[in-house]
Amino acid sequence: MQIQLPRFIRSFYFISTVTFLIWMVFFDSNDFMTQYQMSKKLNDLEADKEYYVQKIAEVQKDRTELMSNPELLEKYAREKYYMKRPGEEVFILVKKPKK
Repeated sequence: MQIQLPRFIRSFYFISTVTFLIWMVFFDSNDFMTQYQMSKKLNDLEADKEYYVQKIAEVQKDRTELMSNPELLEKYAREKYYMKRPGEEVFILVKKPKK
């Protein structure tokens, strides 16, 4: 008993197309799973980029404020870097961790 396949299934173009699709779906380095993973990673990186661009804008704004106001610059230096004027004493209070 011999199975008769329809003529279009036996054609060269149909076989080539099916072979190509199978290759692209499962074996190629740019298969659908890889493309999906890369797309997801791209979206994550774009979200990170947006976050960092926003942070850069905030830092630039703070920098311009610090550079234009000497009193604010002094306050920042005293709080952040524990700087002091000549003849001053600075006391740093450290809280004990709770047990």
